[in-house]
Amino acid sequence: MIHADNLSRPALRRQLRACRRALTPTQQRQAARDLYRQLAQHPLFRRARHIALYLPNDGEIDPLLLRREAWRRGKHIYLPLLAHWPRTHMVFQRLARGETLRRNRFRIPEPQPCPARQRRPWALDLLLLPLVGFDDGGGRLGMGGGFYDRALAYRLRHQNWQKPVLLGLAHACQQVDRLPLESWDVPLHATVTDRGWHAGCRRGELEEARSGRGLRRS
Repeated sequence: MIHADNLSRPALRRQLRACRRALTPTQQRQAARDLYRQLAQHPLFRRARHIALYLPNDGEIDPLLLRREAWRRGKHIYLPLLAHWPRTHMVFQRLARGETLRRNRFRIPEPQPCPARQRRPWALDLLLLPLVGFDDGGGRLGMGGGFYDRALAYRLRHQNWQKPVLLGLAHACQQVDRLPLESWDVPLHATVTDRGWHAGCRRGELEEARSGRGLRRS
């Protein structure tokens, strides 16, 4: 676990990114398999119908096996899509099997825009987020662009909204003892790593979602 004391956010971000990039291809593949075993049979994943995830970049843990499993079970998969304008805006668009992707301005593959296949964040059941660092209080350190926080800002204004369940995905080496949260940071329900689960600050909500009461079918 990395101790964040006396480290600025940029310095902490550099250290954590270097940590995950240092993992070998073999370690990355094993981590992806272990992540799959942690989550694929969990009630949150099994009950979710509309699931947003990401394509890995910069050493992020790979949710490919979860995507394949979701499709096998007839679930809908969504990817984040950056808007041309405003450039700080991000939406979620359903991914079709075999769809040709393009690279966005950060060189990350994403679908061609199609409003008919886009879904509002609050209409998703489960959102699997990438991250740079996490702690046991629901804190998430991202790449610094703020795209997820802006897309999920309604959660701070309407804290009784139950969807989607927010799960960060990470390598175990990305854990930090404590992340200071800014006013705009949207906390996670939990973080799932290749080694286990780390419940966030909304434990009651997480238990409700696990029981199925927080995942209403759409």
